[in-house]
Amino acid sequence: MSMLDKIEPFTLDDKILQHGEEISQMLDQLRRQTFPPDAQKTLRKFPLKEVASFIGTTPENLKRLYLNEKGPVPEIGRRDQRYYDAEQIEELREYLNETGRSASKPYVPRKRSHEKLQVIAVVNFKGGSGKTTTAAHLGQHLSLTGHRTLGIDLDPQGSLSALHGFQPELDNNPSIYDAIRYDNERQDIATAIRDTNFPMLKIIPANLDLQEFEYATPLAMQTSAEGKRFFARIADQLETIEEHFDVVIMDCPPQLGYLTLASLSAATSVLITVHPQMLDLMSMSQFLLMLGSITRNLRDAGVPVQMDWMRYLITRYEPTDVPQRRMVGFLESILAEEVLNSPMLKSTAISDAGLTKRSLYELERGAIKGSVYDRAMECMLKVNNEIQDLIHKTWGR
Repeated sequence: MSMLDKIEPFTLDDKILQHGEEISQMLDQLRRQTFPPDAQKTLRKFPLKEVASFIGTTPENLKRLYLNEKGPVPEIGRRDQRYYDAEQIEELREYLNETGRSASKPYVPRKRSHEKLQVIAVVNFKGGSGKTTTAAHLGQHLSLTGHRTLGIDLDPQGSLSALHGFQPELDNNPSIYDAIRYDNERQDIATAIRDTNFPMLKIIPANLDLQEFEYATPLAMQTSAEGKRFFARIADQLETIEEHFDVVIMDCPPQLGYLTLASLSAATSVLITVHPQMLDLMSMSQFLLMLGSITRNLRDAGVPVQMDWMRYLITRYEPTDVPQRRMVGFLESILAEEVLNSPMLKSTAISDAGLTKRSLYELERGAIKGSVYDRAMECMLKVNNEIQDLIHKTWGR
């Protein structure tokens, strides 16, 4: 640009709306290229060893089944390897549950009549902590291991929705806001539930209307009894569908607003993601102090926010990074058993999968270097199995 060129002012809303629409259309085009012909996500087939780990049996036991022509018929791949799709995994689980295990330790892990719905709020005040990645992989893992799982995207940005094939600004799906709004347009939460490519996992996608809850709640608090009980709106809706699910995973927005408080009031447990960097720990410290102060005020008002467990998950951890190791040691010395034993390592496998809106569970092993994939998957399974054990312990198992 020469010295004589003049920068012309422009209207900000026109510019950013244009950019937003252009980017949205480009992303939709990429989605349709990735998931042809109808832009719906599919799911890979799983090898025998992986299937056995999801069900809680041995590869040898599954091999005996298909050799004796019992259970679903697997697909035969290279080197005579057997593969099952996700629907067949559930068929296998049901078959083995009926024929192979005692009632005290069933293959089907669903909650029983005396066990309460587990509602896990995944929270962090700071973006980039791996919160959405954690929520997505945890929900998919629980579904693959036989739990009827519901993911709720509470972040208006809709990252969890996007990972499951929904583009909030284009798909026009209802969000949980439609079930917790204060006017006469409120709907039952069931109308917002959508299927995913994981048979045992459903999702309530996000959309930009979620932000309206932050604006509408202060007004409703001044004018109605419903507004004064804003904290109970998510919990009240979950009560209407709890018989259909075992676990609910809520991906909370990265801010301490009314949505986050309502989700924590509905939660039975809290998972806080932590990136072991000084600035992230400072942000988390402020988040905890503010959250503690607000929940104490709720308790003083007669609304105790009680949890079965709370854990901190170290995310994007690089063990060779000395400052990070010190931060992890610092956290473990203070928080002791509240920190999960298994940190989630930083991995290019997760970021590479995310480029095509896939998770590790969706990614084919051959899509990236095998050792990188195996290391990331091993780490992810340790994290998710540890959380799954907490859920089962809460049920008294």
